[in-house]
Amino acid sequence: MLPYAALLLSRLAAADSAVQADCSLGAGGTRCDTGLLHVGAGTTQVQQILSIAFGIIAALAVMMIVIAGFRFIIGQGSAQETAKARNTIIYALAGLVVSLMAEAIVALVLGKA
Repeated sequence: MLPYAALLLSRLAAADSAVQADCSLGAGGTRCDTGLLHVGAGTTQVQQILSIAFGIIAALAVMMIVIAGFRFIIGQGSAQETAKARNTIIYALAGLVVSLMAEAIVALVLGKA
């Protein structure tokens, strides 16, 4: 079975190099038609879209913290209601931290930090 896998890998590598040779940018700058969609978005557009998404997530997390605070007050000392509100606050804070860290990672990767 091992020689068959080696043969298959060598044929895939040969086919890949042939495709790369055929699809390289020529002097005219023509691109190879792979059948895939070509997205012309640059790093600024990607960062703007992700910043908006992370901002929405952060706003939802803050809103959940406020709602859980109201539930905490309205629970009037009930152990179940207090525990539910406390868990909601903890999970919303975790979501807020994850959202902020994700935005920082995206900024770092795209070179905007």
